Amino acid sequence: MSLHLTKVTIPKTSALLAVGYNMAFASSFVCFILSLLLILVHAKERNDSICSKSFSCGNLTDLSFPFSLSTQPDCGIVPISGCDAKPFPRIQLLPGGEWYYARGKEYSYTLLLVDLKLQTVLRQHKCQAFNENISISDSPSISFTAVKLQNFYKCNRTSSNSPYINQTMKDHFDGYESYDGCDGFTIYYKFYGVDDEDILAGNHTANCSLIRLPYYPTEPGDDNLVNFLHPEFLVEWKLSDDCSKCHYGGGRCQTDKKNNFLCYKGTSKRGYLQTIWFKVATGASLFTVGLLALLLFCFRKKKLWYKYLRFWESNAEDHQKVEEFLKNYGSYAPNRYNYTDIKRITGRFRSKLGQGGFGNVYRGSLSNGSEVAVKVLNELKGSGEDFINEVASISRTSHVNIVSLVGFCFEGHKRALVYEFMPNGSLEKFIYEERSNGVRQLGWPILYKIALGIARGLEYLHRGCNTRILHFDIKPHNILLDEDFCPKVSDFGLAKMCMKQESVVSMLGPRGTIGYIAPEIVCRNLGGVSHKSDVYSYGMMVLEMVGGRTNC
Repeated sequence: MSLHLTKVTIPKTSALLAVGYNMAFASSFVCFILSLLLILVHAKERNDSICSKSFSCGNLTDLSFPFSLSTQPDCGIVPISGCDAKPFPRIQLLPGGEWYYARGKEYSYTLLLVDLKLQTVLRQHKCQAFNENISISDSPSISFTAVKLQNFYKCNRTSSNSPYINQTMKDHFDGYESYDGCDGFTIYYKFYGVDDEDILAGNHTANCSLIRLPYYPTEPGDDNLVNFLHPEFLVEWKLSDDCSKCHYGGGRCQTDKKNNFLCYKGTSKRGYLQTIWFKVATGASLFTVGLLALLLFCFRKKKLWYKYLRFWESNAEDHQKVEEFLKNYGSYAPNRYNYTDIKRITGRFRSKLGQGGFGNVYRGSLSNGSEVAVKVLNELKGSGEDFINEVASISRTSHVNIVSLVGFCFEGHKRALVYEFMPNGSLEKFIYEERSNGVRQLGWPILYKIALGIARGLEYLHRGCNTRILHFDIKPHNILLDEDFCPKVSDFGLAKMCMKQESVVSMLGPRGTIGYIAPEIVCRNLGGVSHKSDVYSYGMMVLEMVGGRTNC
């Protein structure tokens, strides 16, 4: 699988095409401004001046519609209260429904909730936990889906039950585990495999009922089913199309007495304000047209237009490549974060680990407490091939000596890669004689361990994967060390994937770092380029490790 982007070229004789492209862009931009201002004109009765675009409540950050503080019910449809309460704020998914602890916001459309009733019962380790059932209803404005709940089948048993009835029940749940640790009923469950479709459809015995509860495995050998239960569960939410149109059209999402969707808009007279907004919209549009005409005049040189046209076209192709990648990998694709998630993970880029030509690396933390390193790429650097190569390459690997990719961000021009955190950083700061203060010199046993680990990582890339991966940039800067100085190969921006049977690969141009590049990459007369080029780079790096100085 090769992921090389096609270079977009524009003939030098197509200056009119560039001008026409930008005039079309100018027209679209003016239409956008007019539409936005007209939406503001027709917004009625919803006081947007008191509704923040985003807000925080306790441990929840970057919240926006449909969420709102309980003190501002007009700003949303999912109220949150107790921002200063311990341990977590409380949230009510639907009006008049249950209140839950909001433990955290996993992703943009996912919440981690705690069931208060179930938490109280589980603290006492009582079988009454099986009297609870997590069932979340929807409304015409928003729908919720509880994720990763376990199906339990609670079947009553009494002394009056005949042996025939009991045997019939056991036969009905053939292949299921059973738990008899509670008085009066038996629990049937299946943690592995697919549940019986007839049972899920409700075709079970009259004495049984389906219960859905959060389940987390505990210590091996624990036969107390109650210990498997947990009050935390994930909920995904999705705004309905009607509510989305209503909200962004200036209305408020509501329901009538028959639980049908209702978009409420006020009826107060605002003709005077509409006139003012119309004048503002007209003036802004004329100003925008004049500004773009001035820019056309000032940047009439063709090369500037070609540069920006190439950037936008290649950026669109990058997005198409990413979507194809996610579709092909399915559930095996890494997590995809939006830029808001990246800011939350890094604490708004508070702790910088390093800086390079590609961008900056920041230290971050996921909601489960795991530390990560986030590489934020420069917005206008390159065509995006390096980014897509790195995501696709590392997603195919799973090895102790290959850095793990936790997820990535591809949103507009913003691109970031989220890796596991390596406390000791890169190898290069340990092996050169001009080490900075506080960096210790590694002994020969550790250097041998590092060299051996890197070799195992390369052997895995070349022979252990279903698709052979050629790194093409092996050097100390791209070798990361964990707390035990276990090496991990990183930075797959120049990598190339090929079938295992291929001994020689084709390349459009040289790639790698001077001092580590194999001779055949620069001069094709010396032979074909293959996985042996990585072996050459590895050898040059080992020489640096032994000699304590750079080859460059």
